[in-house]
Amino acid sequence: MDLRGRTVLSVDRLRFLLMLFYTMAGIMGEQEVENLSGLSTNPEKDIFVVRENGTTCLMAEFAAKFIVPYNVWASNSVDLLTEQADISLTRGAEVKGRCGHNESELQVFWVDRAYALKMLFVKESHNMSKGPEAMWRLSKVQFVYDSSEKTHFKDAVDAGKHTANSHHLSALVTPAGKSYECQAQQTISLASSDSQKTITMILSAVHIQPFDIISDFVFSEEHKCPVDEREQLEETLPLILGLILGFVIVVTLVIYHIHHKMTANQVQIPRDRSQYKHMG
Repeated sequence: MDLRGRTVLSVDRLRFLLMLFYTMAGIMGEQEVENLSGLSTNPEKDIFVVRENGTTCLMAEFAAKFIVPYNVWASNSVDLLTEQADISLTRGAEVKGRCGHNESELQVFWVDRAYALKMLFVKESHNMSKGPEAMWRLSKVQFVYDSSEKTHFKDAVDAGKHTANSHHLSALVTPAGKSYECQAQQTISLASSDSQKTITMILSAVHIQPFDIISDFVFSEEHKCPVDEREQLEETLPLILGLILGFVIVVTLVIYHIHHKMTANQVQIPRDRSQYKHMG
């Protein structure tokens, strides 16, 4: 009996030590989150950083606004009218996040958790003409809002917490190892649990990298969105055309000057034969 008791005690002690080890390992591998929005010169833009084991694993800079339709009673207390709440992500928001090899997540809460934004990123491989190529994208957005919050909602019908989700989302598609940058506005539609209303999420001044960050607090090479590239081309195109036109004008003037100089130095042969006796 003593031997069995010692064996059971040893097994229990081993289990306790294993539980302690995994708990400590979880604490040591804990992910930290930081809201660095105060460093942004844009008062509408927020900066969030997720760090794992003291190293940055996710960085996100963006401005976000949500256009939320909701119902209110008309003055006759019979008909329903639709109002609109414009909800912007504010500074000082609470942030959570996690990093993984192929899946990362960012969660943001503000106004006493009346509003919550969750963004899920995935990294996957695609078969391209040049062979397999790894890409990452924003695969899901979830927005939770409380229509009983009085700052943005006025006497909403069925006031309370509602959840809006994206559907088959594939946004911010970027080659692996790069960050995504886009100054232009981008819209994402979300289906709300409140009478299936459509909520519009507007992102702008975006710079995000959820995977493969090499340097701490530093984005990798930017992958610009097509809208920014087109706007940049539209800005530089007049300059390029001006330079080309100036070059053509200079070349034309040079050719004209050379041609004029050559023709001026040529001896003019008289067409009238009577003038030949005056030559020589």
